[in-house]
Order: sequence, then structure tokens, then C-alpha cells
Amino acid sequence: MEEIGELIDRYGLAVDSEHVIIPLSDKQGRTRRCFLLNRRFIRIIYPDKRYIDYPLSKVIEAIIRYPDIELSEALHNLYRELDMELPAALEVREPESLKEELEGEDKPDI
Repeated sequence: MEEIGELIDRYGLAVDSEHVIIPLSDKQGRTRRCFLLNRRFIRIIYPDKRYIDYPLSKVIEAIIRYPDIELSEALHNLYRELDMELPAALEVREPESLKEELEGEDKPDI
């Protein structure tokens, strides 16, 4: 969370009890704000049922550097720019499949 504090200071971002607030300007020069929950990671779920948990610090950087494009695309651009590998994508599981999987596991004797 120290890295997030450094970003807040560097970019002059605002914070409240639950959010990091990023001030942005749209194409007409009007000010708007982006509210991000102040958590360690932000999960992006893609249409093909996979998700990636991105560190909040990278999400903040991506929004500041690429404010006019979708967040998922901005994150891809940021990781490519920093020559970093994207975090591993995981598959979203439906609640029913999780329930079936858990029921099929051997339960320890108590």
C-alpha cells in the first residue's frame, strides 16, 4: 500500500475512507473523477469468462497514462510499455460448478 501512497502524492490524487479519486478531464475540458475502491487488487472480468486481478497501483498508472481508452486496454498498454508480463488469467467458475467440485472432494474424518 506504500506504493499507492507514493502515487497519490506524485499525481496529487484525492482519497477518502474507501476510495482513491483520480481527477480527469474529458475532451471538452470538463473535469470528471474516477473513484477506485482502495483495495490491493482490482479484478477485471472479461467476456470470455476469465479474469485478472491487477494491483491497484498499476490500475492507477494505467488510468492516468491512458484516460481515454478502456481500462483493460490501458492496462495492456501499460504492461507492454513497462515490458512486464501480464498477471495470469484465471477462469470464472459458476457457483454450481464450484458446489459440485466441493461435494466431490474427499472430506477428512473428524
